[in-house]
Amino acid sequence: MGRLWARLSKQFRPYLVGTATAAVTLGLILFGPVERSELLWFDQLFELRGMRPPTAPIVIVTIDESSFAELNLQWPFPRALHGKVIDRIAADRPLAIGIDVLFDSESRFGREDDAALSAAIARAGNVVLGLSIAHDAQVLVEVGGGKQHGTAREVVSMPLPVIREGAAAVAPFNVEPDPDSHVRRVPVRRQVPDPMRGYEWWLGFDAELHRLVTAKGLPTRPLPAVREILVNFRGPLAAFERIPYYRVVANEVPEHLFRDKIVLIGSTSEVMHDVFAAAFARGGDMPGVAIHANAVDTFVRGDRVHEVPRIASTILAVVAALTGSALAVRLRAVRALAVTALLLAAGIALAYVAFARADVWLRGVAVTFGLVLGYGGTVVENFVREQREKQRLSRFFSPDVLRAVVRDRDGRSLRPRRRLVTVLFSDIRGFTTISERLQPEQVDEMLREYLSVMTEVVFRHGGTIDKYIGDGIMALYNAPYEDPAHALNAIRTALEFQERAIPFSARWESKLGATIRCGVGINSGEAVVGSLGSRQRSEYTAVGDTVNLAARLESVTKDYGVPIIISEFTYEYVKGHFPTSELDTVTVKGKSQPVKIYGVRPSSKRRHPRAPLDAAAQLTAAVDGRVCRVRTVDISEGGLGLVGVPDEWSVGSTIEIRLDAGELGRRIVAGGTIVSRRGDRAGVQFTSLEAGLAPIIAEYVARGRDRDEIDEAEAGAGRR
Repeated sequence: MGRLWARLSKQFRPYLVGTATAAVTLGLILFGPVERSELLWFDQLFELRGMRPPTAPIVIVTIDESSFAELNLQWPFPRALHGKVIDRIAADRPLAIGIDVLFDSESRFGREDDAALSAAIARAGNVVLGLSIAHDAQVLVEVGGGKQHGTAREVVSMPLPVIREGAAAVAPFNVEPDPDSHVRRVPVRRQVPDPMRGYEWWLGFDAELHRLVTAKGLPTRPLPAVREILVNFRGPLAAFERIPYYRVVANEVPEHLFRDKIVLIGSTSEVMHDVFAAAFARGGDMPGVAIHANAVDTFVRGDRVHEVPRIASTILAVVAALTGSALAVRLRAVRALAVTALLLAAGIALAYVAFARADVWLRGVAVTFGLVLGYGGTVVENFVREQREKQRLSRFFSPDVLRAVVRDRDGRSLRPRRRLVTVLFSDIRGFTTISERLQPEQVDEMLREYLSVMTEVVFRHGGTIDKYIGDGIMALYNAPYEDPAHALNAIRTALEFQERAIPFSARWESKLGATIRCGVGINSGEAVVGSLGSRQRSEYTAVGDTVNLAARLESVTKDYGVPIIISEFTYEYVKGHFPTSELDTVTVKGKSQPVKIYGVRPSSKRRHPRAPLDAAAQLTAAVDGRVCRVRTVDISEGGLGLVGVPDEWSVGSTIEIRLDAGELGRRIVAGGTIVSRRGDRAGVQFTSLEAGLAPIIAEYVARGRDRDEIDEAEAGAGRR
């Protein structure tokens, strides 16, 4: 049971961040600011869709700034003037007249003024008046023994009885803004308090106009059986046909303008403070009468905006957060980003199409937020985890291998398994004796420098540092990833160890009184490789007979007097690539069959100082007489460094060298053997030199070394 739980925990752990982001998304939807952003997204969808022509035959009579200027009147206008406007409109036989003006108090011009308006309303017979419902929150106060008194109250402002008695209907025309003070909804039905009968359900102002025009024969859709609707805004005030109030007063109206129309009368002047923030007017400049026009058109057409249930949008947002996290876990970073961006674009496109084509509002902000948060949170967690893994594993792997290991989120590359590897062991000859001559600080300095240099060599040849054993190094090749040239790279590492040991030894020889040499043992075969250890600590390592034999070979290098020893198993992979010689057979503890061992000549080991030399040279193969032209890189008494050597001139090839005089002052003809290759570069060891050439080469090298020292001194003086 415990093992099953551990396995499930390991599989679920990468998705913990996704689960956390889903919980955060849910919390922000239920308690945070996401809903406010959703409402703004609703308004944005209208602007993306653009204005639509109204379906209902609506004309707005605007009480605007021009009307105030032309009539030279202050608000409120005389009600007899309103009656005159109603008579002019009614003369064209409109379907209905809706007045977005409240007449809840007596006219300042007297009762005759109210009577004139009442008579006009009665003559028209199709006027809908508005009533207002105001919320009055009473302050709670303590009286007597601490009992609190006070309540919330709704105050109804009705048109005067004398005015409303001739109206076709009276209905509440309040619009209730959302929490962000934007108007998006209008009531279909609303409870209106009555002192005698309590609350009664009345149709809203716009729904009442819908009922009236339907009765007059205008084709409409039935009213929805809900308390309120989301208005499907056609556009701002400019989307509707309109005429200024003063022109109706002056009868400057085209003939039959109002015939079979729904006429709305209301203020469009901002100084009247009857303006709201809404779709197409997020700055808060949409007149209330324009909102009623949009609402009436929505009722007539029957295309209210349908809201996807909030619970469905919430669930979708949580799923999006989990999906974003899963993408970051299962896919590579670039691919996960591309898929996330694609899903994000598809979601936005789906929300827009659903709104523009089907009048469906999908809350897209929560879904977008969940997807981005799930993806982003997991990417950040992955980055932090990768940095920690890089820090932990950097001592084992080269930078290139390390990047691949860290990207392997499932850890497959580090899981223990049996595989073919080449194992390299190396240590400093006589290190125990050397360390006794030094102070601890010097031992630390020496080891730090030596191991740093050799680790770079291992990494450069694709190896993995298994561990440091005092002054020794254990390295693996062909792990954790496949390397077809694993044995070749191990020997290249060993050869470069020998070469790098020379300048290192030169720097420390004065302090040690002895040269520093290193021995290397290499073996190839199967071993169990992976992250092994205890519950408290595990390390990437290899175990098995292959490892034991490599360690044994390293320990016997001093017995055979060669710096590099390989087993017969490694020899099978590298024969013909390096100069080798069979040394002996050894028996490994636990094995009955002896193993052949071979010595690799450290062909690149520089027993002689070198100096740069750039000159043309001709190589002639001793076997078949092939000829090629190359250039020299450097020269010593023991050999040459060449560049531009074709691939077919392999290690071990016997050649004749003809070198132009150049800076040497004398042409060189010598025999040699190619002892190392790297790309088009080759190292050649002299096997024969013409008489008298060795002193000339030695003198040239000495001059070159002197020049280098002078150049270094001058460069140092310049820096100082």
